[in-house]
Amino acid sequence: RALKKDSPNRYCSVKPSNFDPFTLHSPKEIMFSIARNTLAAARRASTTGVPSLKFGARAMSSDSVTFDLTGSFETHNLDTAPNNEITMSKEELLGHFQLMYTMRRMEITCDNEYKARNIRGFCHLYDGQEAVATGINAAFDKEDSWITSYRCHCIALARGGKVNEILAELFGNKGGMTDGKGGSMHFYSKKNNFFGGQGIVGAQVPVGTGLAFANKYNAKPGEDMNVAIACYGDGAANQGQIWEAANMASLWKLPMIFCIENNHYGMGTSMERHSSHSDYYKMGNHIPGVRIDGMNILAVKEGMRFVKEHCGSGNGPMYVEMMTYRYHGHSMSDPGTTYRNREEIAMTRSTRDPLEFVKKTLMEAGFAEADEIKSIEKRIRKEVQAETKKAKE
Repeated sequence: RALKKDSPNRYCSVKPSNFDPFTLHSPKEIMFSIARNTLAAARRASTTGVPSLKFGARAMSSDSVTFDLTGSFETHNLDTAPNNEITMSKEELLGHFQLMYTMRRMEITCDNEYKARNIRGFCHLYDGQEAVATGINAAFDKEDSWITSYRCHCIALARGGKVNEILAELFGNKGGMTDGKGGSMHFYSKKNNFFGGQGIVGAQVPVGTGLAFANKYNAKPGEDMNVAIACYGDGAANQGQIWEAANMASLWKLPMIFCIENNHYGMGTSMERHSSHSDYYKMGNHIPGVRIDGMNILAVKEGMRFVKEHCGSGNGPMYVEMMTYRYHGHSMSDPGTTYRNREEIAMTRSTRDPLEFVKKTLMEAGFAEADEIKSIEKRIRKEVQAETKKAKE
């Protein structure tokens, strides 16, 4: 894409010219340029599915860069849409990378500790979906309300939790976020307006709608409202309680965000097999919706800025569909390879990994060199190791 002549910042394209992040909703299309069935098809897809950054030749200030987000959004029943550009500073993007990398290392630690039998019971990991939680948190204020499913470790971290508190909770220790009483599925922090972790599929959505009601009730006249968001998976998207909650949210024009983290498998069933309607952002019928490339932190941040502004200004609820992917199985008891093949997972890691995307963006924007990023990763690995040791005390 051409450099904007009137832009005071560097301009980057973060989307390859022939890449469509939304083709995966059709069973006839290749999911995120990853073949579901054969490595040969995946290799063919990878020739067009590798994210790239293209820069204009114009010299710029080193303080910030404007990125192109064209093709990262689809909308439903909306006259406006998220911007196709976002300007980021080095500090912002590095901060997002550090949070995402901490999430990744923490979840890898959970995997290892579960296999060592230091974590028992249910355990649902979030690696692969880090851009979703990080982007939402970047767009939100601390006063906004957030509730999610049992895949909640990383959201608890984004909303102010500490790694040692999260791991201590998983170990069942007193130092855990809920004093070791909740475990993997029941994190909670009222002071950070994070309301869990729900152990029952979809049960968080009516509670989230209640949080939106409270935010509207407590809003000062003439001021924007704080929003509430309930995150849930594609496997929960057709539940009756969600429809009922959406109906009330629409009737009362609540500042409610129904956020489907579409990782394409409801437990072990692909969305083409478990849902007759796979355009989840359109499920609210007359309720507006937006679909966002959930593997791109920049797109998630800008998309959720738009959604928060829309809902918080009194326009009622909105459906949001995040197109993302989980690397682990549904839970630690699920190998994740009986309903999808290893090649699909490997190709997602190599072509659409949200962390690799941020690293490449940092380097090609001139924000960081490879050695600097490696140094940050090394420091975070040591920090997570130290936090793990502290959590076991």
